[in-house]
Parts: sequence; structure tokens; C-alpha cells
Amino acid sequence: MTLQSLTIRRPDDWHVHLRDGDMLRAVAPYTARQFARAIVMPNLSPPVTSVAAASAYRTRIAAAGCNSETRFTPLMTCYLTDAADPDELARGHAEGVWVAAKLYPANATTNSAHGVTDLAAIRPTLERMQAIGMPLLVHGEVTDPDIDIFDREAVFIDRILGGLVRDFPALKIVLEHITTKEAAEFVTDAPATVAATITPQHLHLNRNALFAGGLRPHAYCLPVVKREAHRLAVRAAAVSGSPKFFLGTDSAPHAVDAKESACGCAGIFNAPHALESYATVFEVEGALDRFEGFASEHGPRFYGLPLNDGTVTLQQAETTVADRVAGLVPFHAGERLGWRFME
Repeated sequence: MTLQSLTIRRPDDWHVHLRDGDMLRAVAPYTARQFARAIVMPNLSPPVTSVAAASAYRTRIAAAGCNSETRFTPLMTCYLTDAADPDELARGHAEGVWVAAKLYPANATTNSAHGVTDLAAIRPTLERMQAIGMPLLVHGEVTDPDIDIFDREAVFIDRILGGLVRDFPALKIVLEHITTKEAAEFVTDAPATVAATITPQHLHLNRNALFAGGLRPHAYCLPVVKREAHRLAVRAAAVSGSPKFFLGTDSAPHAVDAKESACGCAGIFNAPHALESYATVFEVEGALDRFEGFASEHGPRFYGLPLNDGTVTLQQAETTVADRVAGLVPFHAGERLGWRFME
């Protein structure tokens, strides 16, 4: 019998960029429409490094239409710098403002210039996080200019992440938006304190997408998409049923003129049809029975948060993705997906 619909526990997005100002108001409702909660990235300008800044940002997100009426809860994160204050971090976590802290190696991605330049500088912060049970979220790339951009994740794992896991054995670590076979294998073999998020774009695209018929800025994100062998390895991890892997869209909107410019800003806006995109992959892989775990269960269990009440339903019906959504180019623009999110 042909499957007509798929109903799962209401899912969460464990990695999203909601931006601020007009962009926040334009894009946040798309995340709130599909997800109950979302881990909100702190790389604003200036970055979110204080409890007061995080609280104020959470208020702006609510004002953008993501509030109790939409049943959406933003989960705030602290942007780590070399000068991170362990006491401020612990206070924000104790007060329920910060759920986690984000490690951006300096200059690794959008608005990361204030990121960490040396892990030694934040060891006291990491020790405090380990003691209070506050997860560390990691953008896992080195930024050395002599390292090929396609190798930066693998080198980060080899040079930095292994030691981080060894030195802080009780610290929960999420390797964000994994893109390589090395990352999938590392997370699989690591202790239960290590997990990873996976984006829809890294399940669908390999690096050929960047150059299909010309330079394709809307396929450009960081970490950059990799060879086909890596895409297949990440895809296998996503559909494996392992509780170490869970949904994190890394939806990262930029204005069209910022994408289609000399800057070619990194980021893919996938929030409007994220669940349909993921479901397409799980269907092709014959793993729809594992989709609820990936989307709705593995993440909250890793974070120690309750599973959501309620459900969402995806219907097996064609969805045509618009060329523009909220004035932006969305992931899968102009394409047809085989699933439809039901309101």
C-alpha cells in the first residue's frame, strides 16, 4: 500500500539562524510553523555574549510572531569569546536564559570574527560548563589559510575535537552541521556525550552543486558541501537510527543581493520546507520509520529536555517550492518535493 501521510511527534530544530530586525521578522515564522523549539545561534552583530543580550533577543523573537500562540520556544545560546566569563555563563544557564554555548573558531563563518582564537583561553569556561551540564555547540572547522576549505572539518576533528572530548569527558558536545565521512565516523565512535546535527542541504547536495551550469551562490554554505562520498556517509548517519544524530537545519538567510554579489555570503535558507526536504531523503533511503527519532526524539533526549506534546503531519503530495519566499531564495527553489507539510 502506498503511504499517504506521515504523522510524527512535533519536531525541533537544533540549529537555526533567525537573524535580527527586518530579517528576523521575515524568516522566524517559517521556523515556528514547523518546529516546537529551536536552538537559536548567537552570531548577531554584535554577538550575544551576555545574559541581558540573550534575554532581549528572545523578546525580539517573540515579537516577531514566535510566541505562545504559535507554540514555539526559542532556546538561546551564548557566543563564546576568548574573554568569556564562566560566572556570567553559569548565571544565564541557571536562570534558564541559555541552553548551550556556541564555539565559533574566529573567522570560521558569518559574524564569527569575535570567535575563539585559542581553546586554552576558554578552558575555565569549558570546565564550568562541564560542571553545570551546559552543552557546547561546535562549528567544527579550522581556519588556517593553508588548509584546503574542503578539508577544514576533518582537520578540526583530528587536531582539536579529539583532544576536547578527551580533556572534558563529561562535557556534552554537539558537532554542528557535519559534512564529512570523518565527522560521521568520529561521532559514531565517540562517547555518548558527543552528538551531531545534520542539515537538509548536506543530505541533498555535493560540491558539484556549487558549479552546476555556472557559479551557484545559493548552494554556498559553511561548512561547504563536500564530495559525493561524504554526502553519502552523512546521509547514512542521518537515517541510521542512531540517537547521536538529529535534525539541525542551519537555516541561514541572506538577502538576494548579498548572496548574488562579490561577497556571496555563506548560508542556505531552508526553513520554509525543511521537514519536506528531510522526509524526501528518509523516503528515498527506505527509513521513514526512523524519521520521528531523528526529527523529534534524539535531540531533546541528548539535551535532557522533555519530548514535545502534539504531532505534525506530512502528506505524500507534491509541493512546488517558490522561487522566492519572504523575498529570499529558499533551498529547493523552483523544485518539486514529494511531501507537503499540513497546517
